[in-house]
This record gives sequence, structure tokens and C-alpha cells, in this order.
Amino acid sequence: MSISFEIPGKRILSSAQLTAFQSSATYNTITSYIEVLNASVVGVRLTDVCSESLGINAILRLLDQIEQLAHETPPVENKASRFGNPAFRSFYDKVQILAPSLHADLPGLDQNATPELTTYFLEAWGNRERIDYGSGMELNFICWLICLDRLQVVTASEHTALVTRVFWRYIQIMRLLQSMYWLEPAGSHGVWGLDDYHFLPFLFGSAQLRGHKFVRPKAIHDPEIVDELSRDYMYFSCIKFINSIKTASLRWHSPMLDDISAVKTWEKVNSGMMKMYQAEVLGKLPVIQHFLFGSILPYEGPPPPPSGESHHGDGHVHEGWGDCCGIPVPSAFAAAQQEREPGKRIEGPGIRPVPFD
Repeated sequence: MSISFEIPGKRILSSAQLTAFQSSATYNTITSYIEVLNASVVGVRLTDVCSESLGINAILRLLDQIEQLAHETPPVENKASRFGNPAFRSFYDKVQILAPSLHADLPGLDQNATPELTTYFLEAWGNRERIDYGSGMELNFICWLICLDRLQVVTASEHTALVTRVFWRYIQIMRLLQSMYWLEPAGSHGVWGLDDYHFLPFLFGSAQLRGHKFVRPKAIHDPEIVDELSRDYMYFSCIKFINSIKTASLRWHSPMLDDISAVKTWEKVNSGMMKMYQAEVLGKLPVIQHFLFGSILPYEGPPPPPSGESHHGDGHVHEGWGDCCGIPVPSAFAAAQQEREPGKRIEGPGIRPVPFD
């Protein structure tokens, strides 16, 4: 019997729905999949050889084409603003047009599933209107991987490659987009993550370091160790990235990471981060009210509240100050740009360090 695919859409508008979601099959699918990916990279370096099947290589070629689209869509002159560059919308539109044909090249993919998969894929690169990015978009990429796994484009034996090759390639492209288009951190407090944008590279990165004989969490405060290990471990690569755009100590601009560095072992860091992800990403209404449910990741909870209770125009509710999409937050890259020579465009690698603003 053929699967009846559907274009994913938002379903959660209330705290009651969020509570139901947290005990649902879809919630368990997401958390279990992240735990499986996490376990697959324990003790694994980014530079280690791993199985790269036809499916993995096809996904990597697809991501290469996304990066090429970014290079073909340079930022427009936008000196008057420290917020997101409007050229991101052109990039987003190009991805939307190209996405179906990109998915047609994935081996063994049921093409009837393409509209469902491309929705997650498109929303993984940021929000077109707000020109921002946060952990909810990162979650969309994980949902895309779950769909590819369910549809047998990849297999269980390739989970390590999904993290160290595919997911890490995605993060590298996101760093390019963040620096090129000055994507704003999603939400008025930045992101529900560990740096301005991401959470999962720290989770998977701490898994890589579980059982390491010499390196301890406090090593993130040693610039030489950070530089040396950044090629092999996501965690240290992310710390190096943060240090490249912010000169104040981690204690000032990344207090959560600073607190975590006091934990004695990577095992405790890793298990604590999984609990934190469930609480601070999957357990937060401002994030999950944007989650997209389809046929592969269905919504089976209670109906939404009456339409009159929803936030006008956005199709979701705000609790408190509307943390999901309220006050725009300037990109740290925009702050860095102001410290550079007039007219010189910011670049991703090697950004001049600037004070945290």
C-alpha cells in the first residue's frame, strides 16, 4: 500500500498541545533519532574514515549545490542596517525553485514524497521574512534526515556519516549564510541554543569527546587546544567560531558554555545536553509552535484553541513577550562589520575579532 504524503504544516498553538506533543510518537521519534545519531559518533573524529554510500554522497552533492547558490547570490549593499541582508530572500527563493529537482537525484526516493521533504529542507536554512535563524530551523534539518532515513535513502549503518559528513556540512554552509547575510538570531533573546544560532553541534560534539583520555571540558578556555582540536571535533570548532567574532571571555558572552566547562567529564556534558535539548528546544512553545507536522512526523494531539486566541497574522500564539519572533536581534557579524574598513564586505572564515555587543 502506498504512503499518503502531505505537505507539513504548523499544528501547535497552545501549552496544552505542547504537553501532548511531549508524550507523542513523533516526539519520541525525534528524540530517539537524535540519541541514535549522538551514539553513532562517540569517540569519532570528523577526520575519521566512515562509510559513504551512494545516498550519503548524493546528499553531499545536494548540499554542495546549496552552497553554490549562496555564492551566486551575494549580499546587497545594506550599510544603513545591522539586521539581516535582503539578499537572503533571493537565496531562499532560489533554493525553493531548485529543491524538487535536487531531491529527484536522491537514490531510491519516492518522488511522491518530494513536497513533504522539500518543506523541511527549505525551512532548515532560515526564515525568509524575518531573515533569521535558530534552533527550530536546525531541527527542521534533523526532520529532513529522519524522512530520508524512513524512506530508505540512507540506512542505519550510515548514521555516523550523517553526523560527521552530512550534518557537519550543513553547519558549515549555515556559517557561510550567517556571515554572508547577517542572519539574526531567532527570537528576542537570541536562540534557544548554546551560541547565537545552534545547539546540536555541541551535543554531537560532546559525544565525539566522550571517553577522551586527555581533553576535559575546561579545555575550551585554552586557545591553543581549541585551535588544535577544531579540525577533529565539532565542539571545539564551534568554540573557535565563537571566539572568531567575539573577543570577550566565554563567561561574558556565552555563560552557559562557560558553566558547562566546569563539568568534570564529557559523558556528563553529553547526557546533560540531551536533557537540555529536550527542555529548552523541544519543550519550548516559542520553538515548537513553528514545528511542521506531515505524514512521516504526524501530529496526533488535541486541536488548536479557537482562532480568536491566536496571534493575528502569524498563525500562532505568543506567551509573555513573544520570544519566538518579537524583538529583532542584530547579528554579531553586523557588529563585526562596523569595526572593519568602510565598504569591505565581511567574510566567514577569519573574521576580525570584535568586542561582544
